[in-house]
Amino acid sequence: MSIETPLKFCIVNGYPKRSRDVLDATNVTQAHDLYLMFLRKMLPNSSFDLLFIADLETMMPTADEIKAYDGIIWTGSNLTIYHQDEEVTRQIAYSQAVFAAGVPQFGSCWATQMAAIAAGGECRKNPNGREWSIAYDITVTEEGKNHPMFFGKQHQFNGFIMHLDEVCGVPEGAVVLARNAHTDVQAIAVKYLNGEFWSTQYHPEFTLYEMAQLVGARKTAIVNEGFFESEEEMEPLVNDMLALAEDSDNVELRQKLNIGDDVLDDDIRQKEVHNWVEYLVLPTKNK
Repeated sequence: MSIETPLKFCIVNGYPKRSRDVLDATNVTQAHDLYLMFLRKMLPNSSFDLLFIADLETMMPTADEIKAYDGIIWTGSNLTIYHQDEEVTRQIAYSQAVFAAGVPQFGSCWATQMAAIAAGGECRKNPNGREWSIAYDITVTEEGKNHPMFFGKQHQFNGFIMHLDEVCGVPEGAVVLARNAHTDVQAIAVKYLNGEFWSTQYHPEFTLYEMAQLVGARKTAIVNEGFFESEEEMEPLVNDMLALAEDSDNVELRQKLNIGDDVLDDDIRQKEVHNWVEYLVLPTKNK
């Protein structure tokens, strides 16, 4: 499923440094590395720059620097999009500048909220609480069935996820492409100014191993939110996830965890990213 055309991308890491340090301390892979691990296989002739946009000392790229890229890719973040902190507002301003430059954007989780907010939408804390580990029964909308982001993808599937916030106000020029019972906006495409931003609330960049690591690192929050009575009670789940990551053909574990090829198979899980490159990045480059 590789794309051989040489392209230039910028991966925008939305985490502030203090949070990246916590990820390192808990052996959780950095958000930008999750993307790099599969993008280097999908796009073997392409180059990738990193931008740590939440670090206040990071210089904001100029319009010409933005236009030098074929695409901008946003990671997740543990910041809150509707807080008026400079770590947040400078990211919104950057996404708006990318929209203005006409460079295609893609991302996951935080990026879905970014796509909406930057174009004038609204976000909130999800009244259903945290959605974590696996988002079940993500269903492609009627609009999504005809949208190129979901070409070749089944119309109902599961995906890796970890979030507290959600899009609650879809901006003008945006189309909701997928939803589930927990979160009404699981995928969105936003046209704004001169550009377009495709994003998923779920995480196509994660693997089962990486999600198991993240679940383990977030165990205190997950217990405090009432999903388990103790952190010790969570250990069998994390261990089963790690075991299935090691042996993905284990039918018993697949059934126990309700995990199938839609999250274990790279080509299926990463289809949205591949389609973004094929149907938005390349056509935009060729204009």
